[in-house]
Amino acid sequence: MEGKTFYVYILTNIINTVLYVGITNNLERRLEEHKNGINEGFTKQYNLKKLVYYEVFLDPRDAINREKQIKNWHRQWKINLVKGLNPTLKDLSDEWE
Repeated sequence: MEGKTFYVYILTNIINTVLYVGITNNLERRLEEHKNGINEGFTKQYNLKKLVYYEVFLDPRDAINREKQIKNWHRQWKINLVKGLNPTLKDLSDEWE
């Protein structure tokens, strides 16, 4: 898996009521899938399209372990993590061209 990049990311909805933690090897593609409702499931059901946090990994095992760790956290811990780097909960994908 040399040269690959992996991302652990957190999505929310426009009113910041629901959080989703995911993992991908292509964050821009995956976010487009979420925003366009391509895949059925939790993110489509709760309209989770706002990227509020992500971390970058070179080793897929590290990314998987981090995703599992964050998923096991209490909601407030996740909020604290996000707000530590993104205090206004802006959509980080808005900065992409």
